[in-house]
Amino acid sequence: MTPDSTPAQTPHPAQTPHPAQTPDPAQTPHPAQTPLQLDALGPRGAFRARNRQSVTDVTGTPVAELSLVPPPFTSRTMSALRRAESAPPEERIRRIVEAADLFATGTVAGLSVPEYCLLVSRVGGVPLTEVTSAVDRIAERLRDIGSGIEQARPTGAVTDWRDPLTRTGRAVHTRRGDVFAVHAAGNHPGTHSLWPEALALGFRVAVRPSRREPFTPHRLITALRTAGFGNDEITLLPTDHAGADAVLRGADLGMVYGGEDVVRKYGADPTVLLQGPGRSKILLTADVDWHDHLDTLVDSVAGRGGTGCVNTTAILIEGDPAPLCEALAERFSALPSLPPDHPKAVLPVQPAAGARAIAAYVERRAAGARPWLGADTVADELGDGSAVLRPAVHQLDRADAPQLGAELPFPCVWVAPWRPADGLAPLRDSLVLTALTDREPLLDQLLAEPTIANLYVGDHPTHWMRPGLPHDGYLADFLMRTKTVVRD
Repeated sequence: MTPDSTPAQTPHPAQTPHPAQTPDPAQTPHPAQTPLQLDALGPRGAFRARNRQSVTDVTGTPVAELSLVPPPFTSRTMSALRRAESAPPEERIRRIVEAADLFATGTVAGLSVPEYCLLVSRVGGVPLTEVTSAVDRIAERLRDIGSGIEQARPTGAVTDWRDPLTRTGRAVHTRRGDVFAVHAAGNHPGTHSLWPEALALGFRVAVRPSRREPFTPHRLITALRTAGFGNDEITLLPTDHAGADAVLRGADLGMVYGGEDVVRKYGADPTVLLQGPGRSKILLTADVDWHDHLDTLVDSVAGRGGTGCVNTTAILIEGDPAPLCEALAERFSALPSLPPDHPKAVLPVQPAAGARAIAAYVERRAAGARPWLGADTVADELGDGSAVLRPAVHQLDRADAPQLGAELPFPCVWVAPWRPADGLAPLRDSLVLTALTDREPLLDQLLAEPTIANLYVGDHPTHWMRPGLPHDGYLADFLMRTKTVVRD
């Protein structure tokens, strides 16, 4: 313990799991008046620092205090991770599967599932029903993590040099390091379903949580520790911005979430995997009637709260965009403006000042575009210090309009005309592209385009995902390599 700390209580162990339910705000208490103490999780257990940051909900009400670790604590933690030894592969998988059940159904660190979901919703502004659904999806992916990393392994490679196949020569799948650092995102709980794959592969992991929403990584790491992972195998290191780089420097490899500023800062570093803007898109060609797919178009833009990198930000249509814009605007206008913890909420909520700033940015960025739902309706204030971020729909006049690259943390879509002569250029740099077309030569081109990470053909929303399938490539593509081994 350093002079910066005060003793912390050991987190409550997970109790007997109970069936998960969608929390009812009328029955679930709001965060207590006394802020929850959210400790760092270091190699010796919970750590409560004297330097603590207030975590507020979307109305500005404090709900928690997050301990920010000092630089010496970060340094000692990263050294402890490096000295630690990982359990055998089968045991790692077993622990993660057990942690999935604890995370999704148990009381972890003193919080039941409804209490945890309510905190995440009110702090992050994500609709409560979506938080509850995300918990189930995270657990599903963790329960399937063994088959997921198997699908990422080259079919010609084995996992252990002792495998009999190495006697005649075989590729062995091996780690590119021992310690993995994560600068986590706070826009949606689902982002935390990815990094546990590093634990499954034998890395020791340090997670620097987003100070916007630290509850999900704290809960998940506590569940992983309760399931058997050592304190020196998985840690939670909340830091200020100055300490964030120290977490990365202490690791062999890292993964960082963020926007263009993050891309500029880490884009040239081969040891850092960027999870930047998704810029997911939809292409509609003239041989397909968009009316038949309107539900998918609406869901792609605004589904799951509309905050993710896999939500659609641009639609390119062969033909006149105006009728489609009109239909989208009509559908989005019918969505209710509600607090995030309301059972019928579907749109994200932010503090009113932040929402107004986003609306002002949309107004500047949309210069020259035709607003069907414009910046003037984006920030819908609820009167309690928060504001719903309502959908925006803008029509552009060409496929190379600069607005097509704008990604914002709410349902905001730019619709532009596309012609075959425009080629693939407007469709590049897409995490997901849903192609509503029957033109197979075009699909061949889209699949071959290296800057399109995922291609969905037909009636599939851009936020569609399944366990075992790559997000932006398999994480194992970055964490692992193959070595030839031949032995006597």
